Amino acid sequence: MEILWVLMALALFSMVLLPVLRRRRAGVQLVSPGHPDAADPANYGFVRQEELDVRMPGADQDLLDVLDVVQRTQDYRAASQLLAGTETEGETRWQRVQAFAGAASLELQQRPGGVSETPGGQWLRVWRAEAPKDAGGAAVHAEFLVQQAWRTSTPGTDEFRIIMEEAKAACAEAALLAPGDPVPYIIELSVARGLAYSRPEFEQLWLKILDRAPAHMGAHLAALHYWCEKWHGSRELAYSFAESAAARAPRGSLLAAMPLFAVFEHLPEVNLVRGFYQSEVVTKSIHGALFAVQAARPDDPMLAHVRHLLVFFLVRGERWAEAMAQLVHVDGHVGALPWTLTSDPAADYAIYRALAVAGYEANGGSPATLPH
Repeated sequence: MEILWVLMALALFSMVLLPVLRRRRAGVQLVSPGHPDAADPANYGFVRQEELDVRMPGADQDLLDVLDVVQRTQDYRAASQLLAGTETEGETRWQRVQAFAGAASLELQQRPGGVSETPGGQWLRVWRAEAPKDAGGAAVHAEFLVQQAWRTSTPGTDEFRIIMEEAKAACAEAALLAPGDPVPYIIELSVARGLAYSRPEFEQLWLKILDRAPAHMGAHLAALHYWCEKWHGSRELAYSFAESAAARAPRGSLLAAMPLFAVFEHLPEVNLVRGFYQSEVVTKSIHGALFAVQAARPDDPMLAHVRHLLVFFLVRGERWAEAMAQLVHVDGHVGALPWTLTSDPAADYAIYRALAVAGYEANGGSPATLPH
Protein backbone atom coordinates (compact mmCIF):
# COMPACT_ATOMS: atom_id res chain seq x y z
CA MET A 1 0.00 0.00 0.00
CA GLU A 2 2.87 2.37 0.84
CA ILE A 3 4.43 1.68 -2.55
CA LEU A 4 1.14 2.62 -4.22
CA TRP A 5 1.06 5.96 -2.40
CA VAL A 6 4.66 6.65 -3.44
CA LEU A 7 3.87 5.89 -7.08
CA MET A 8 0.80 8.12 -7.00
CA ALA A 9 2.82 10.94 -5.46
CA LEU A 10 5.53 10.59 -8.09
CA ALA A 11 2.92 10.60 -10.85
CA LEU A 12 1.36 13.78 -9.50
CA PHE A 13 4.78 15.36 -9.07
CA SER A 14 5.87 14.60 -12.63
CA MET A 15 2.57 15.50 -14.32
CA VAL A 16 2.34 18.89 -12.64
CA LEU A 17 5.99 19.84 -12.35
CA LEU A 18 7.51 18.63 -15.62
CA PRO A 19 5.48 20.97 -17.87
CA VAL A 20 6.61 23.91 -15.75
CA LEU A 21 10.24 23.01 -16.00
CA ARG A 22 10.00 22.39 -19.74
CA ARG A 23 8.59 25.87 -20.27
CA ARG A 24 11.53 27.60 -18.64
CA ARG A 25 13.45 29.57 -21.24
CA ALA A 26 16.75 28.35 -19.91
CA GLY A 27 15.69 24.76 -20.54
CA VAL A 28 16.16 23.69 -16.92
CA GLN A 29 16.07 19.93 -16.42
CA LEU A 30 14.27 18.08 -13.63
CA VAL A 31 16.77 17.29 -10.90
CA SER A 32 16.77 15.03 -7.86
CA PRO A 33 15.78 16.46 -4.45
CA GLY A 34 19.40 16.32 -3.26
CA HIS A 35 20.79 18.22 -6.23
CA PRO A 36 22.20 21.72 -5.49
CA ASP A 37 19.79 23.22 -8.05
CA ALA A 38 16.70 21.60 -6.57
CA ALA A 39 14.05 23.94 -5.16
CA ASP A 40 14.14 23.73 -1.37
CA PRO A 41 11.05 24.72 0.70
CA ALA A 42 13.36 25.28 3.69
CA ASN A 43 14.78 28.33 1.92
CA TYR A 44 11.41 30.01 2.52
CA GLY A 45 11.35 29.23 6.22
CA PHE A 46 8.81 26.44 5.77
CA VAL A 47 8.55 23.75 8.46
CA ARG A 48 10.11 20.35 7.89
CA GLN A 49 7.59 17.67 6.90
CA GLU A 50 8.13 15.62 10.07
CA GLU A 51 7.40 18.71 12.20
CA LEU A 52 4.09 19.62 10.55
CA ASP A 53 1.16 19.62 13.00
CA VAL A 54 -1.70 17.47 11.66
CA ARG A 55 -4.08 18.20 14.55
CA MET A 56 -5.47 21.53 13.36
CA PRO A 57 -5.53 23.80 10.29
CA GLY A 58 -3.89 26.78 11.96
CA ALA A 59 -2.35 27.98 15.18
CA ASP A 60 -4.36 27.98 18.43
CA GLN A 61 -1.71 28.08 21.11
CA ASP A 62 -4.19 27.99 23.99
CA LEU A 63 -5.69 24.81 22.58
CA LEU A 64 -2.27 23.24 21.97
CA ASP A 65 -1.16 24.01 25.51
CA VAL A 66 -4.33 22.53 27.00
CA LEU A 67 -4.19 19.45 24.79
CA ASP A 68 -0.65 18.81 25.96
CA VAL A 69 -1.71 19.14 29.60
CA VAL A 70 -4.75 16.89 29.21
CA GLN A 71 -2.91 14.16 27.35
CA ARG A 72 0.09 14.29 29.66
CA THR A 73 -1.88 14.26 32.93
CA GLN A 74 -5.10 12.56 31.71
CA ASP A 75 -6.95 15.28 33.66
CA TYR A 76 -9.89 16.84 31.80
CA ARG A 77 -10.23 20.00 33.90
CA ALA A 78 -8.01 22.23 31.75
CA ALA A 79 -10.15 21.31 28.71
CA SER A 80 -13.33 22.06 30.63
CA GLN A 81 -12.00 25.48 31.66
CA LEU A 82 -10.90 26.36 28.13
CA LEU A 83 -14.29 25.54 26.62
CA ALA A 84 -16.12 27.34 29.41
CA GLY A 85 -14.20 30.48 28.47
CA THR A 86 -14.77 30.14 24.71
CA GLU A 87 -17.72 32.03 23.22
CA THR A 88 -20.51 29.80 21.99
CA GLU A 89 -21.40 31.64 18.78
CA GLY A 90 -17.95 31.69 17.17
CA GLU A 91 -15.99 29.25 15.09
CA THR A 92 -13.32 28.68 17.75
CA ARG A 93 -15.55 26.67 20.11
CA TRP A 94 -16.51 24.29 17.31
CA GLN A 95 -12.88 23.74 16.34
CA ARG A 96 -11.82 23.15 19.93
CA VAL A 97 -14.61 20.65 20.51
CA GLN A 98 -13.48 18.81 17.37
CA ALA A 99 -9.86 18.85 18.53
CA PHE A 100 -10.59 17.44 22.00
CA ALA A 101 -12.86 14.76 20.56
CA GLY A 102 -10.29 13.89 17.91
CA ALA A 103 -7.54 13.61 20.52
CA ALA A 104 -9.64 11.22 22.62
CA SER A 105 -10.59 9.17 19.57
CA LEU A 106 -7.00 8.91 18.40
CA GLU A 107 -5.85 7.91 21.89
CA LEU A 108 -8.43 5.13 21.96
CA GLN A 109 -7.34 3.92 18.56
CA GLN A 110 -3.71 3.81 19.67
CA ARG A 111 -4.49 2.25 23.06
CA PRO A 112 -7.73 0.25 22.87
CA GLY A 113 -7.07 -1.14 26.34
CA GLY A 114 -7.00 -4.64 27.67
CA VAL A 115 -6.66 -6.69 30.79
CA SER A 116 -3.71 -4.69 32.14
CA GLU A 117 -3.96 -1.48 30.10
CA THR A 118 -6.22 1.55 30.56
CA PRO A 119 -7.83 2.49 27.24
CA GLY A 120 -6.86 5.78 25.64
CA GLY A 121 -9.17 8.77 26.04
CA GLN A 122 -10.02 7.78 29.60
CA TRP A 123 -10.00 11.46 30.59
CA LEU A 124 -13.13 12.03 28.49
CA ARG A 125 -14.99 9.21 30.27
CA VAL A 126 -13.98 10.67 33.63
CA TRP A 127 -15.07 14.13 32.46
CA ARG A 128 -18.57 12.90 31.63
CA ALA A 129 -18.81 10.88 34.84
CA GLU A 130 -17.60 13.59 37.20
CA ALA A 131 -19.22 16.60 35.47
CA PRO A 132 -22.38 15.34 33.72
CA LYS A 133 -23.83 18.88 33.54
CA ASP A 134 -20.73 20.35 31.89
CA ALA A 135 -21.91 21.57 28.47
CA GLY A 136 -18.39 21.46 27.04
CA GLY A 137 -17.84 17.87 28.07
CA ALA A 138 -21.22 16.86 26.66
CA ALA A 139 -20.40 18.43 23.29
CA VAL A 140 -16.95 16.80 23.16
CA HIS A 141 -18.53 13.41 23.98
CA ALA A 142 -21.11 13.79 21.20
CA GLU A 143 -18.41 14.70 18.67
CA PHE A 144 -16.26 11.82 19.93
CA LEU A 145 -19.06 9.36 19.17
CA VAL A 146 -19.49 10.81 15.69
CA GLN A 147 -15.79 10.49 14.97
CA GLN A 148 -15.76 6.95 16.34
CA ALA A 149 -18.61 5.97 14.04
CA TRP A 150 -16.82 7.23 10.94
CA ARG A 151 -13.43 5.98 12.09
CA THR A 152 -14.30 2.45 13.25
CA SER A 153 -17.34 1.32 11.27
CA THR A 154 -18.89 1.43 7.81
CA PRO A 155 -21.93 3.56 6.94
CA GLY A 156 -25.00 1.40 6.48
CA THR A 157 -23.93 -1.29 8.93
CA ASP A 158 -25.69 -2.02 12.21
CA GLU A 159 -22.56 -1.04 14.17
CA PHE A 160 -22.44 2.35 12.45
CA ARG A 161 -26.11 3.03 13.06
CA ILE A 162 -25.88 2.06 16.74
CA ILE A 163 -23.00 4.47 17.36
CA MET A 164 -24.71 7.23 15.39
CA GLU A 165 -27.95 6.81 17.31
CA GLU A 166 -25.95 7.12 20.52
CA ALA A 167 -24.31 10.25 19.11
CA LYS A 168 -27.73 11.68 18.23
CA ALA A 169 -28.87 11.23 21.83
CA ALA A 170 -25.63 12.81 23.05
CA CYS A 171 -26.23 15.83 20.78
CA ALA A 172 -29.70 16.29 22.27
CA GLU A 173 -28.27 16.15 25.78
CA ALA A 174 -25.53 18.66 24.93
CA ALA A 175 -28.12 21.00 23.39
CA LEU A 176 -30.21 20.94 26.57
CA LEU A 177 -27.18 21.90 28.64
CA ALA A 178 -26.38 24.91 26.41
CA PRO A 179 -29.56 26.18 24.67
CA GLY A 180 -27.83 29.02 22.80
CA ASP A 181 -24.84 27.00 21.64
CA PRO A 182 -24.94 25.98 17.93
CA VAL A 183 -22.20 23.35 18.38
CA PRO A 184 -24.45 20.40 19.42
CA TYR A 185 -26.57 21.00 16.32
CA ILE A 186 -23.50 21.32 14.10
CA ILE A 187 -22.33 17.95 15.42
CA GLU A 188 -25.74 16.53 14.57
CA LEU A 189 -25.25 17.55 10.92
CA SER A 190 -22.79 14.68 10.62
CA VAL A 191 -25.30 12.38 12.30
CA ALA A 192 -27.92 13.55 9.80
CA ARG A 193 -25.62 12.59 6.95
CA GLY A 194 -24.78 9.21 8.45
CA LEU A 195 -28.35 8.30 9.34
CA ALA A 196 -29.79 9.72 6.12
CA TYR A 197 -32.20 12.25 7.59
CA SER A 198 -35.03 13.17 5.24
CA ARG A 199 -34.77 16.63 3.72
CA PRO A 200 -37.51 18.07 5.96
CA GLU A 201 -35.70 16.66 9.02
CA PHE A 202 -32.39 18.07 7.84
CA GLU A 203 -33.85 21.48 7.05
CA GLN A 204 -35.45 21.64 10.49
CA LEU A 205 -32.04 20.95 12.05
CA TRP A 206 -30.43 23.55 9.78
CA LEU A 207 -32.92 26.21 10.88
CA LYS A 208 -31.91 25.65 14.51
CA ILE A 209 -28.32 26.45 13.54
CA LEU A 210 -29.28 29.51 11.52
CA ASP A 211 -31.24 30.83 14.50
CA ARG A 212 -28.09 30.65 16.64
CA ALA A 213 -25.20 31.34 14.24
CA PRO A 214 -26.36 32.26 10.70
CA ALA A 215 -22.86 33.02 9.38
CA HIS A 216 -21.08 30.02 10.95
CA MET A 217 -18.61 28.79 8.31
CA GLY A 218 -17.97 25.44 10.02
CA ALA A 219 -21.69 24.73 10.10
CA HIS A 220 -22.03 25.51 6.40
CA LEU A 221 -19.15 23.18 5.54
CA ALA A 222 -20.73 20.39 7.60
CA ALA A 223 -24.12 20.95 5.94
CA LEU A 224 -22.57 20.99 2.47
CA HIS A 225 -21.68 17.30 2.80
CA TYR A 226 -25.35 16.37 3.14
CA TRP A 227 -26.25 18.15 -0.10
CA CYS A 228 -23.40 16.58 -2.09
CA GLU A 229 -23.94 14.06 -4.84
CA LYS A 230 -22.13 11.30 -2.94
CA TRP A 231 -24.52 11.58 0.01
CA HIS A 232 -28.12 12.77 -0.10
CA GLY A 233 -28.17 15.52 -2.71
CA SER A 234 -26.66 16.30 -6.09
CA ARG A 235 -24.03 18.50 -7.68
CA GLU A 236 -26.71 21.07 -8.47
CA LEU A 237 -28.09 21.11 -4.91
CA ALA A 238 -24.61 21.41 -3.40
CA TYR A 239 -23.63 24.24 -5.77
CA SER A 240 -26.91 26.01 -5.06
CA PHE A 241 -26.40 25.72 -1.28
CA ALA A 242 -22.83 27.04 -1.53
CA GLU A 243 -23.68 29.88 -3.90
CA SER A 244 -26.64 30.97 -1.75
CA ALA A 245 -24.39 31.07 1.30
CA ALA A 246 -21.83 33.15 -0.58
CA ALA A 247 -24.49 35.53 -1.88
CA ARG A 248 -25.85 36.33 1.56
CA ALA A 249 -22.47 36.39 3.29
CA PRO A 250 -21.95 39.51 5.41
CA ARG A 251 -18.94 41.67 4.61
CA GLY A 252 -15.73 40.04 5.78
CA SER A 253 -17.29 36.58 5.99
CA LEU A 254 -15.48 33.56 4.61
CA LEU A 255 -18.81 32.17 3.38
CA ALA A 256 -17.86 33.75 0.05
CA ALA A 257 -15.45 30.81 -0.31
CA MET A 258 -18.19 28.18 -0.08
CA PRO A 259 -18.43 27.56 -3.87
CA LEU A 260 -14.79 26.43 -3.90
CA PHE A 261 -15.58 23.78 -1.29
CA ALA A 262 -18.57 22.64 -3.39
CA VAL A 263 -16.29 22.29 -6.43
CA PHE A 264 -13.81 20.28 -4.36
CA GLU A 265 -16.52 17.92 -3.12
CA HIS A 266 -17.42 17.10 -6.73
CA LEU A 267 -14.00 16.71 -8.29
CA PRO A 268 -13.64 13.74 -10.65
CA GLU A 269 -12.00 10.71 -9.08
CA VAL A 270 -8.97 11.12 -11.36
CA ASN A 271 -8.29 14.47 -12.99
CA LEU A 272 -4.77 15.76 -13.46
CA VAL A 273 -5.66 17.80 -16.54
CA ARG A 274 -4.49 21.37 -16.08
CA GLY A 275 -7.34 22.77 -18.18
CA PHE A 276 -9.97 21.63 -15.69
CA TYR A 277 -8.40 23.69 -12.93
CA GLN A 278 -8.32 26.71 -15.22
CA SER A 279 -11.94 26.29 -16.29
CA GLU A 280 -14.53 29.01 -15.71
CA VAL A 281 -16.31 27.33 -12.79
CA VAL A 282 -13.04 26.63 -10.95
CA THR A 283 -11.55 30.04 -11.72
CA LYS A 284 -14.68 31.82 -10.53
CA SER A 285 -14.69 29.80 -7.29
CA ILE A 286 -11.00 30.50 -6.70
CA HIS A 287 -11.54 34.23 -7.18
CA GLY A 288 -14.43 34.14 -4.70
CA ALA A 289 -12.23 32.40 -2.14
CA LEU A 290 -9.35 34.82 -2.71
CA PHE A 291 -11.74 37.73 -2.22
CA ALA A 292 -13.03 36.14 0.99
CA VAL A 293 -9.48 35.66 2.32
CA GLN A 294 -8.54 39.26 1.58
CA ALA A 295 -11.67 40.63 3.27
CA ALA A 296 -11.62 38.34 6.32
CA ARG A 297 -10.30 39.25 9.75
CA PRO A 298 -6.72 38.05 10.17
CA ASP A 299 -7.76 36.17 13.30
CA ASP A 300 -10.77 34.41 11.76
CA PRO A 301 -10.44 30.76 12.91
CA MET A 302 -11.71 29.49 9.53
CA LEU A 303 -9.21 31.47 7.47
CA ALA A 304 -6.66 28.65 7.48
CA HIS A 305 -9.26 26.20 6.12
CA VAL A 306 -9.83 28.38 3.07
CA ARG A 307 -6.13 29.03 2.53
CA HIS A 308 -5.32 25.29 2.57
CA LEU A 309 -7.94 24.54 -0.07
CA LEU A 310 -6.69 27.46 -2.14
CA VAL A 311 -3.19 25.95 -2.08
CA PHE A 312 -4.59 22.77 -3.59
CA PHE A 313 -6.46 24.53 -6.40
CA LEU A 314 -3.78 27.13 -7.12
CA VAL A 315 -1.08 24.48 -7.45
CA ARG A 316 -3.29 22.37 -9.71
CA GLY A 317 -3.95 25.48 -11.81
CA GLU A 318 -0.22 26.31 -11.92
CA ARG A 319 -0.77 29.66 -10.21
CA TRP A 320 2.48 29.34 -8.33
CA ALA A 321 2.94 32.82 -6.89
CA GLU A 322 -0.60 32.88 -5.52
CA ALA A 323 -0.11 29.42 -4.00
CA MET A 324 3.07 30.59 -2.31
CA ALA A 325 1.24 33.63 -0.92
CA GLN A 326 -1.18 31.26 0.84
CA LEU A 327 1.54 28.88 2.03
CA VAL A 328 3.39 31.55 3.99
CA HIS A 329 0.26 31.98 6.13
CA VAL A 330 -0.62 28.34 6.86
CA ASP A 331 2.67 26.46 6.83
CA GLY A 332 3.25 24.46 9.98
CA HIS A 333 -0.32 23.18 10.41
CA VAL A 334 -2.01 20.76 8.00
CA GLY A 335 -5.18 19.61 9.79
CA ALA A 336 -7.50 20.75 7.01
CA LEU A 337 -8.97 19.73 3.68
CA PRO A 338 -7.71 18.37 1.38
CA TRP A 339 -4.77 16.91 3.29
CA THR A 340 -6.84 15.24 6.03
CA LEU A 341 -8.53 13.00 3.47
CA THR A 342 -5.26 11.10 2.96
CA SER A 343 -3.54 8.59 5.21
CA ASP A 344 -0.56 10.94 5.61
CA PRO A 345 -1.70 14.59 5.60
CA ALA A 346 1.80 15.96 6.18
CA ALA A 347 3.26 14.08 3.23
CA ASP A 348 0.45 15.10 0.89
CA TYR A 349 0.75 18.75 1.91
CA ALA A 350 4.54 18.60 1.52
CA ILE A 351 4.19 17.38 -2.08
CA TYR A 352 1.99 20.33 -3.02
CA ARG A 353 4.26 22.73 -1.17
CA ALA A 354 7.29 21.40 -3.07
CA LEU A 355 5.41 21.77 -6.35
CA ALA A 356 4.51 25.37 -5.49
CA VAL A 357 8.12 26.21 -4.62
CA ALA A 358 9.47 24.55 -7.76
CA GLY A 359 6.89 26.24 -9.99
CA TYR A 360 7.51 29.59 -8.33
CA GLU A 361 11.26 29.37 -8.86
CA ALA A 362 10.84 28.01 -12.39
CA ASN A 363 9.10 31.28 -13.21
CA GLY A 364 11.72 33.53 -11.69
CA GLY A 365 10.61 33.60 -8.05
CA SER A 366 12.93 33.38 -5.05
CA PRO A 367 12.76 33.82 -1.28
CA ALA A 368 13.70 37.47 -1.79
CA THR A 369 10.70 38.13 -4.06
CA LEU A 370 8.06 36.41 -1.92
CA PRO A 371 6.08 38.89 0.20
CA HIS A 372 5.25 37.88 3.76
